[in-house]
Amino acid sequence: MPVPLVKLPSLDFIRGFVAVGRRMSITLAAEDLCLTQSAVSRQINALEDLLGVRLFHRGYRSIAFTPEGERLFRTAESAVAQLQDVMGALMAPRARQPVTITASLGVAGLWLLPRLGSLQARHPQIDVRVAASDKVLDLRAEGIDLALRYAGASAALPDATRLYEEYVMPVAHPSLGVAALDAATLAQHALLEFDGPRRPLLRWADHLGELGLDAAQPRGVLRFNTYDQVIQAALAGRGIALGRQALVEPMLADGRLVAIGAAWPTRPTGYAYWLCRADAAPRDDVRAVIDWILDEARPGVV
Repeated sequence: MPVPLVKLPSLDFIRGFVAVGRRMSITLAAEDLCLTQSAVSRQINALEDLLGVRLFHRGYRSIAFTPEGERLFRTAESAVAQLQDVMGALMAPRARQPVTITASLGVAGLWLLPRLGSLQARHPQIDVRVAASDKVLDLRAEGIDLALRYAGASAALPDATRLYEEYVMPVAHPSLGVAALDAATLAQHALLEFDGPRRPLLRWADHLGELGLDAAQPRGVLRFNTYDQVIQAALAGRGIALGRQALVEPMLADGRLVAIGAAWPTRPTGYAYWLCRADAAPRDDVRAVIDWILDEARPGVV
C-alpha cells in the first residue's frame, strides 16, 4: 500500500541518500551537496530511523547498500534524476533540448544503442537522451518525445507506426555447433530463458511443444529477468536462446550468432515493435529522429 503523501520523507533526506548512493562515500556526497559530512550522516540516520531499516552497511573507510537500501536507491535515484532533468529544462529553457527516446531494456540495448552512431553521423547537431525502462512510461508526463514499444496490434496506440513484425527463432553461438533442435541436442545444451512477462512463443515451453519436444529434457535452464541478458549469455556461448529477429538480426548477419533449424522463423508471434510519439506535430529535431528510426527499420537495413 502506498505511503500517504504527508508521510513521505523530506526531500533533503532522499537527496542525501541518493548522493551517498551515487558516490558510495559520505565525504564525496557531502562535497556534492555543499554540506558537512556530519550533516549528511544525520540525514541518512534520520531516514533510517523513519523507515525502521538500515540502508547502508558502514565499515572502516567503506560503505555498501543493505538489500533494503539497494531497493530504495533504484527507485529514489531514478526519481531524483528525473527531477534534475525537469528542473534543468525549466531553469534553462534556452539550452538545446535533447530528443528523449524511451524503450525497454532489451530494445534499448540490442536495437537502439548499436545504431546511435548512425544517428550521430547523420545529425551531429541533435542531442539524444535514452530512457531505458521496462515500465510503460507516460510520454507527456515524463517529458519523453518518442517511444519504441513492443505490443500486440490491439494494444498499440492508434497513431503508432509499426516498425517490425516479430518473429522468434532459436539462436546460439556458432562455437556450440548446434544445427537442429532434437532431444539429443537439448540434452547437451542449456536453454536460455527470458523470465519476464509471458508472451506468445517467447517461452521455451511454447517452442518445444510446437516441435513435439515438450517431454525432452535440456541439460539445464538459465533464467534472466531482462532480454538483453539472454542474448549476452547466448553471445558468450552459455546455451541456446530464443532470438527476436528484429533484435538479433545484426548478430546473425555478422556471424556472432547462428539461427538453428532451416524452418525458422515459421510464423509471426502476433506482437510487433512500434514507434510512438508524444506529439502529433513534433518539433524539427524530433521529426528528424523519427525519419532516422523509420529508415533504420526498413527491410534489409541491419
